[in-house]
Amino acid sequence: MYEHLVIKADPGQNPLRLDKFITHHSNYSRNKIQDAIDSESVKVNGKPAKSSYKIKPGDTVNIYVAKPPKEPTEILPEDIPLNIMYEDDSVLIINKDADMVVHPGYNNWNGTLVNALVHHFDNLPTSKNGAIRPGLVHRIDKGTTGLLVIAKTEYAMQYLARQFADHSTERTYYAVVWGEPKEDKGTIDANLGRGFKDRRVTDVFPEGDHGRTAVTHYEVLKRLRYVSLVKCNLETGRTHQIRAHMKYLGHPLFGDSTYGGDKALRGNMFSKYKQFVDNCFQIMPRQALHAKTLGFEHPQTKEWMQFDSELPEDMVELWEKWEHYVQFN
Repeated sequence: MYEHLVIKADPGQNPLRLDKFITHHSNYSRNKIQDAIDSESVKVNGKPAKSSYKIKPGDTVNIYVAKPPKEPTEILPEDIPLNIMYEDDSVLIINKDADMVVHPGYNNWNGTLVNALVHHFDNLPTSKNGAIRPGLVHRIDKGTTGLLVIAKTEYAMQYLARQFADHSTERTYYAVVWGEPKEDKGTIDANLGRGFKDRRVTDVFPEGDHGRTAVTHYEVLKRLRYVSLVKCNLETGRTHQIRAHMKYLGHPLFGDSTYGGDKALRGNMFSKYKQFVDNCFQIMPRQALHAKTLGFEHPQTKEWMQFDSELPEDMVELWEKWEHYVQFN
């Protein structure tokens, strides 16, 4: 299935490359635009054109891009083991593995946390916006490990959702980042929003002219010359918040391919060091980020609930490997 977009260049249009023209007039990612051009699914005045074609006044551009499949209207239960840290009649605390996607979406319709929840629990509440996401109040990225709270009743869903909206929950993440931040503690207060060039990436807008308010408090726990262990407390909870904010600070998360952390950003690339870093990437083929603690007011008892989780084995092994390397080099 395809969607068809028609863009007509204004009479006062200045010469502009075709790919940039489409970027300015659509929400398509740069990769999607280039794929469409390469497959001759973009036509200017009825004929296929290259990215370098300069748009002129009055040109008509027809773009045909593949539509992602529609989200299913029913979530299929799947017998997937869950690491349950706590459970009562209102809430469930899950310690999520790195490979698990939280809810179904493009390219991940099955094998998600939601598929597992539907199998293990009946009649979980769903979100108000119509999406079928039973029990979900918040989410963490695939590749990020750690704690999630699941609502088991409608009342618990509403009560917890209000706390997340009011930023009254407590969420602490541990991350291994490239380099050593200049300050031991700090706050990153910079808007975040979908990237203009690639909507799958979160961009930082420090001037506040785009995106939504995002605040991350960080503290450097340990420094190892090439990498640092950093604790991050979320005041807000935007998509990829820690990952985007730490890149903006100049210290991308180790192993984060989306934000440039999947290559050596510190150290001289002599052969021994390069081999060591490659071995580290094999240990941690994901962003080194773990949702370590989670605190909230219980929907029924109104008591403060605080949960803590151990760092996952791959993150512990990664850090120990860096400690050993720095000690003997």
